Amino acid sequence: MTETHIIASVIFIFGSIIGSFLNVCIVRWPHEKSVITPRSHCVHCEKMIPWYDNIPFISYLLLGGRCRFCKKKISARYLIVEFVTGAAFVGFYLYFGLSAKFFAYLVMLAGFIVATFVDFEHRIIPDEVSIGGMCVGLVLSLFLPVLHGVEVGSTFSVWPYLISLGYSVIGVLVGGGSIYAMGLLGDVLFKKESMGGGDVKLMAMVGAFLGWKIAVLAFFLAPFFGAVYGIIEKIRTKDSAIAYGPFLVLGTLLALFYGELIITWITGGYGIYNPY
Repeated sequence: MTETHIIASVIFIFGSIIGSFLNVCIVRWPHEKSVITPRSHCVHCEKMIPWYDNIPFISYLLLGGRCRFCKKKISARYLIVEFVTGAAFVGFYLYFGLSAKFFAYLVMLAGFIVATFVDFEHRIIPDEVSIGGMCVGLVLSLFLPVLHGVEVGSTFSVWPYLISLGYSVIGVLVGGGSIYAMGLLGDVLFKKESMGGGDVKLMAMVGAFLGWKIAVLAFFLAPFFGAVYGIIEKIRTKDSAIAYGPFLVLGTLLALFYGELIITWITGGYGIYNPY
């Protein structure tokens, strides 16, 4: 195995452990419960889960996806979240390497995973993810100017750090403001609330981490995927309301990794895209 493979394996294991914690957040935050206490327990019989039954992947498979005590089925979502988190962490490592961006973006990525699963199930995005993530993004932008492409010279100066923070603040205003404006327009056109406050705060979080350009591109990409899903759900359930947060996440990831390619394609090869 190469060094890259070894590091990727370690990161996958680390990601799956984080995914196990994210499962707790996904279950408890929508009900405004603490993720610290009580300890992990079966949602059916409420018996505490021993540590050896809480090992990512292994415990679920050894138990056959059932509680050791009451034998009731454990949701496959626990396994899926652990795998998705581990795989996503590895993907970010392969793209960014062991850089400051990589470690900062893991926080954002964890928030995206929680927001996606909670929004699909409950049609809400917890403030712990959106507002908490936005605050973390602002703080990291202050101490890590590289997040917004700001260079720090060999001689210490406070200005690069303040400029980076300024870019983050602009990202918050543009990211959240774009969704808020679209929501107001939708309210007028459809005579009902068309965009939840959670979506506004989620895009503010995106802007805090990634800046206004990626937030704007994500804003325009998300409706394409949301519309397709919305049509399918309308046919399937007759309900026109959809969880929009997951598509904002998808649009953000596409903008982050393929923004330059997308802009170049849209403009027929004449686009010059700089995420900073």
